[in-house]
Amino acid sequence: MLNRLPDAVVTLACWLYFIFAFLFFFSFFYGAARLFARDRERAFQHLNHRFFLGFFTLLRFLSPRQQWRLDPLIGKISGSVIVCNHLSYLDPLLLISLLPQQKTIVKSVFFKAPVFGWILKVSGYLPAQSTGKNGVRMIRQMEKMGEYLQKGGNLFVFPEGTRSRNGELGRLHGGVFKIARMYRCPVLVVGAGGTERLFTPGEFFFHTRRENTIRLNILDRILPDREHPVSAAGLEKEVRRILRQAQNDQTLRKNRKSAQ
Repeated sequence: MLNRLPDAVVTLACWLYFIFAFLFFFSFFYGAARLFARDRERAFQHLNHRFFLGFFTLLRFLSPRQQWRLDPLIGKISGSVIVCNHLSYLDPLLLISLLPQQKTIVKSVFFKAPVFGWILKVSGYLPAQSTGKNGVRMIRQMEKMGEYLQKGGNLFVFPEGTRSRNGELGRLHGGVFKIARMYRCPVLVVGAGGTERLFTPGEFFFHTRRENTIRLNILDRILPDREHPVSAAGLEKEVRRILRQAQNDQTLRKNRKSAQ
């Protein structure tokens, strides 16, 4: 039990940040943005970015055994569809903390949550299911997506749709590739690693005592070609190849390290 005490302290500190930082600081800015911002959607996205930037600043301070290797170019991505493998609940939060303007696809049940669901709606995030009210919300967001991307916004998604429990690449859903093809925007493939060791799927506590490296880096760019457009299926195939290659390279590095 004592061995888990540091992890419990970090987990508690992170939950306290979520509660008190929102209630006593960020809630006022969200309220002001809702009332006075000319573009509420972008204002809320920027506040989401700042909120989770503060969260990871705290987490990094409390987890000195974790090394963080985050590609600084990710924060400069603009007007793109970003696809990433999915290992932990930390993955979307980490991308929000790096991208000032961002949209993503969120489980529909979260839109029903008090306060949190309201923030998701005003931020312009997309529901995963397109039935009922969520269907109307999805259509509205899709109608505005082209203009949003042209103005420098980013849509990041995890095409596997859920977290991997074993690190293996799951089936990719084709919807995001249809969006990328429809708006002829760059597709950036991002690789995440190590987040599942810090916050393991199915577990409550952070694992701060493990020696670990959190990685997030741009693996490749697929640029639009208006003369020879790639089909959605072609985009999906290329993204799978890139992610699979990165996964194989990581496995090879681990095996070499273990053999030394």
